[in-house]
Amino acid sequence: MPPPPTKPPLDLTASQARATWEAASAKSGGPIVSMRNVSKSFGEQLVLDDFCLEVPAAKTTVIMGPSGCGKSVALKHIVGLLKPDSGEIFFDGHRIDQLSEDELAPIRLQIGLLFQMSALFDSMTVAENLEFPLIEHTRLTPKERAAKIADALATVDLAGAQPKLPAQLSGGQRKRVALARAIVLRPRVVLYDEPTTGLDPVRADGINELIIKLNKSLGVTNVVVTHDLISAQKVSDRVVMMLSGKIVAEGTYEEVANNPDERVQHFLAGKYFREDDADDQRLEQEAKTRAPAKSTAPTISAPPPAPH
Repeated sequence: MPPPPTKPPLDLTASQARATWEAASAKSGGPIVSMRNVSKSFGEQLVLDDFCLEVPAAKTTVIMGPSGCGKSVALKHIVGLLKPDSGEIFFDGHRIDQLSEDELAPIRLQIGLLFQMSALFDSMTVAENLEFPLIEHTRLTPKERAAKIADALATVDLAGAQPKLPAQLSGGQRKRVALARAIVLRPRVVLYDEPTTGLDPVRADGINELIIKLNKSLGVTNVVVTHDLISAQKVSDRVVMMLSGKIVAEGTYEEVANNPDERVQHFLAGKYFREDDADDQRLEQEAKTRAPAKSTAPTISAPPPAPH
């Protein structure tokens, strides 16, 4: 297999980093991420079912769908946190699903991940949270690390937040700190797992603006998992709609909104139909599996009462 693409030095300016990633994308000529016929089960539960996804470089792809349809599981496959039961996963033309942890390391350095609940270290300050990946993966001096931390926080509009603890921040600010940590290594791709969950509309819109900003200013490829329709419509260049582990619609937001599939229209309209609910269907199937089998033994009638 060819060597994985090289991550640019951290001392590049934003415009230089963008030019570097655009040149790499032009050279490869294909999607930066490709999932081909990926299936994944947890026990008896099939979560990804022959799933296929292509993510174009330097664009924002939104994966949307109801809770439990497999969105976050797909995201974890991209960064190598999960391995598929079958199928193939490629990053910039290089197959990665069969790589060891050590072989995955240079790939993961090019991928930032914003966790759904931010996943900040509660006992660390904001600066220490951002410094952690810099200490782990670079040889920068403390002064150079401080400069990178300040730059990342300024990018997410949190300049000066270095000494604060996560408990001193609002929910929206914690999301921004987590995003700053995700981009402090200047990744090529950023994955967002439900980035607006738990935020009020104003703070959610602030996160949406940052997603757009990272794409426009740094050339970052964004992959956003969400069931927030407002967010999906605002940030997406391309939308894929998932149901029960499969993609059922894709295109621009407008194209997906005009898809005639009733399940797609039910989701976009926010209308509950039990037959569309994968969670309910799974629970029903599990209940059937757990139900004791009916006895096939012949029924024995009670003897007639003795005559008096």
